[in-house]
Amino acid sequence: MLKSFCIKTNNQSIINYLLSIFKKDTPEHFCLSKNSFKIYENVIFHYFGNSEELFYDYVSDCLKNTILNFYEAKLLSNLIEYNYFYFSELEKKQILDLCIDALSEEDNHNIWERKNVVFYLCKEYVKENKAVILDGLVRFRLKEYMNILDSIVESCVNSYIIEKEYLEFINLLKFYIDSKTSSNTTLHLIYFNQESILLDNEKNVIKFDSDISNAKYLSDITFSSNDYCLNTLLNILPKKLYIHLLDEKEDEFISTLKTIFGKRVIICIDCKMCRYYKKQNLITKK
Repeated sequence: MLKSFCIKTNNQSIINYLLSIFKKDTPEHFCLSKNSFKIYENVIFHYFGNSEELFYDYVSDCLKNTILNFYEAKLLSNLIEYNYFYFSELEKKQILDLCIDALSEEDNHNIWERKNVVFYLCKEYVKENKAVILDGLVRFRLKEYMNILDSIVESCVNSYIIEKEYLEFINLLKFYIDSKTSSNTTLHLIYFNQESILLDNEKNVIKFDSDISNAKYLSDITFSSNDYCLNTLLNILPKKLYIHLLDEKEDEFISTLKTIFGKRVIICIDCKMCRYYKKQNLITKK
């Protein structure tokens, strides 16, 4: 049985890629030829074995890898340019980087989903045809794949906006702190499992300021119950803030406090106070 499939392209990098992967791992009963014609360079897979399924799988896998390696970043960029044209060029570049990073995460379901979708769309095409113009295949026959990329772009844009708002929020708080005179107060924040106890330097519990009307900030970004803790800290503006991490883990809230209060923050994980609260297990909601 002889079966052949021709890939037509003028992209020399793609041609070199196809030739190199075939040379690196030549499957049994396959050979490869390359011909130049008036419009396209043709890379042709020939198969002399007895399994049609093996032939379809191998050619489809080559097409899939070529599309992911040579077209995906451009497709993502086009989607960003078309749907989010109102972002600056720098912002669009940053969103593209987020998309590429998201697709490189090993535990990201989108990685395997898109690979499978591209593979089976290519296999469907290879079964019905003997040649493909690669640009045309990507442009007109991979709608389901494009839908996946579109959803990835949308998700990354949302993440980018949230991160941008977060940074603007942090900068506003830092500006507020820098514009005010600090108190001479030293405070202790006992922190465990996203719950806080705030103490003064005499180890007395400070009640959180829950009056939103007196809040020093307004933002859609929330740290749940720790909003009240942050608001209290912004009202007091301590000179020093000892953060006692009972579980020795820095989450988003602690990272935010470090960013806002800078050198005023001192992280502690094993002082006398830490050991006391670990032993007593006194962390409760405030």
